[in-house]
Amino acid sequence: MTSTAVAPARPGAMAARAALVGYLLFVGFTVWLPASVSAKVTGLVGLVASWVADAGLASYTRSAMVLEVLANVALFVPVGLLLAFALPRLRTWQVVLTGGLMSVVIETVQGLMPSRFPTLSDVIANTTGTLIGALAALVLVRLFAPGRPGRERPRLVS
Repeated sequence: MTSTAVAPARPGAMAARAALVGYLLFVGFTVWLPASVSAKVTGLVGLVASWVADAGLASYTRSAMVLEVLANVALFVPVGLLLAFALPRLRTWQVVLTGGLMSVVIETVQGLMPSRFPTLSDVIANTTGTLIGALAALVLVRLFAPGRPGRERPRLVS
């Protein structure tokens, strides 16, 4: 009988997994609350859109649409970041695919809810947010990877 050794997880992977679970619970509560309740959570988009319209920068409808897309992108940036750190063996495209599939599940369930409706733009925005988070994780890992050749710790000169 042979056994295969499992490589130890990157330091912080367990913390990232715990944070990911907590964040996904937050996302679930946010996106699956009835519309009457979630309006209190997402009302910030309407408030900022009103400010933009009152300032004469853009119409309320246009600014609300743009802010809604940006909010969906921002909601999934932590998903990409935490997925990449929680499951370090995943490649960037796998992290993005996972985030996109999560978004499809969210939108499918919303389609079954009487007060919600699914949109393709949400799936695209959420997947874009996952991509941004995954790329940020990639950059952070490369910047702070221990033992990189040619990388020396800065020293104080006295």
